[in-house]
Amino acid sequence: MIKPEYRERLLAHIGRYVQLPAEEAEYFVSLVSHRSTTAREILLRQCDIANESYFVLEGCIRAYTLDNKADEHVMHLATNDWWITDMYSLITRKPGNYTIECLEASEVLVMPREKQWDIYDKYPRMERYFRVLMENAYVSTLQRIHDNLSLSAEERYLNFERKFPGLVHRIPNKHIASYIGVTPEFFSKMKKRMLKNS
Repeated sequence: MIKPEYRERLLAHIGRYVQLPAEEAEYFVSLVSHRSTTAREILLRQCDIANESYFVLEGCIRAYTLDNKADEHVMHLATNDWWITDMYSLITRKPGNYTIECLEASEVLVMPREKQWDIYDKYPRMERYFRVLMENAYVSTLQRIHDNLSLSAEERYLNFERKFPGLVHRIPNKHIASYIGVTPEFFSKMKKRMLKNS
């Protein structure tokens, strides 16, 4: 059983997308568990198979991949009221592409994959909820690819600030640089230039 305030947060998020009867809401809440994490705690390692999804109550979590030079590339960030997992691995049951790491001490709700899949058959409204989340994630990914191809680094940074208000003061610059697709050195020079011109 999770804390009442966590229950309300989760149900409020679900309520943005679907309206659940009380029975379905209670059943869904019964499937998740609460976990407190430390900063830098790893929830999933690249090449492992994802068996859980995480709903962020407090904190910030990143999903990153390592290239063949062992350079990190931040692919996703999740803050309060966002879900995060390695969706490719969760769906295909193949080794994942991402390491999922808590950048801050975080509070998360954990949804096991088998329970998530079971609820799709039992309650179609929940399948709709997760489908809408996946659609939104897909659209967001397409927009990010477009932005990386068509916007300047400064414009991508300003988009980051709008998408993640206040996060620039909470996580290391190197992760922001990676997310917007520039080196930490370039990012540092860019920020100085932006401050000078503001």
